[in-house]
Amino acid sequence: MAADIHFYFDPVCPFAWMTSKWVRMVGDLRDHKVEWRFISLRQLNAHIDYASHFPPEYEAGHTAGLRLLRVAAQARADHGPEAVDRLYATLGKHIFDSPPLPDPIDDEGRDPRGTPSFLTPVLTESGLPTMLAEALDNDSLDPEIQASTDEALSLTGKDVGTPIIHFEPPDGVAFFGPVISRLPNEDEAVALWEHVVGLARFAGFAELKRSLRELPQLRGLGVYEGDVGVVEDWHGGSRRTKK
Repeated sequence: MAADIHFYFDPVCPFAWMTSKWVRMVGDLRDHKVEWRFISLRQLNAHIDYASHFPPEYEAGHTAGLRLLRVAAQARADHGPEAVDRLYATLGKHIFDSPPLPDPIDDEGRDPRGTPSFLTPVLTESGLPTMLAEALDNDSLDPEIQASTDEALSLTGKDVGTPIIHFEPPDGVAFFGPVISRLPNEDEAVALWEHVVGLARFAGFAELKRSLRELPQLRGLGVYEGDVGVVEDWHGGSRRTKK
């Protein structure tokens, strides 16, 4: 059965992970079939001088995301789209729904999430061969990931991030987000889905946005329900306030 939702993700984006959990919930409730596709924050920001604008862990995190997408691309080539579904679900659980890693950068300046020692048990848990970890260093897969990134942007326009959702492809609407920081319950999940798709289907709809955000309530970020206040420009490393 063809997918009726294409979800473009970078595995190190916490907002993409939170939105993916919501989309999985809606998919189960509404019998949607989701195909997980790639958008690389590292490639999306290739024009940025990371060192001049951000702390070292920012570039390291985006690079780890690209390395993990290489593995996802190889898994899809070897085992089909369903393998990407399992791999992303397990990666998200270990990256964001588990306690945070003690150090964001290892002694070699790498984000540990993009290393074989982190990935190998994830592959095993996903039911995938551990030899797929070899794809972490396989930059010959980067053009495929870039093509998927370009495809995502062709659906929404530029100046967006992750996630991007394409509803009823190839002719249905596509949109960036929604960027959510909390997982809704089942009733809220369906209502939110209907509102988002309803807005996006209106040909004249352009943008609905606010700049104030709270950190995604994910264990991997050290955040729990009711423990976080507003975060401004979180990806740039600005402040976090507790309620």
